Amino acid sequence: MTTFHVKKGDEVVVIAGAEKGKRGKIISVASKKQRVIVEGVRMMKKHMRKSQDSPQGAIIEREGTIHISNVMAAEKFDARAAKRSPAPAKT
Repeated sequence: MTTFHVKKGDEVVVIAGAEKGKRGKIISVASKKQRVIVEGVRMMKKHMRKSQDSPQGAIIEREGTIHISNVMAAEKFDARAAKRSPAPAKT
């Protein structure tokens, strides 16, 4: 089994792709596919079949997967951003 730089429950920042800059908590990790599901990121609509729970059927929104290389731990991202920010000029 491979180990990854993030795990379920971690706060992450999306660093690449259409959702770049968004933050969220990891809901699940698919290790064989090297993908993660992040809360509130890559929302997609899913059409639900008619059932007893929803006799009319429904369209629900749920999170899609993102490749694990496109996310970074939030604390590491913040540390990197603080290091890159311009230091105040000394006079």
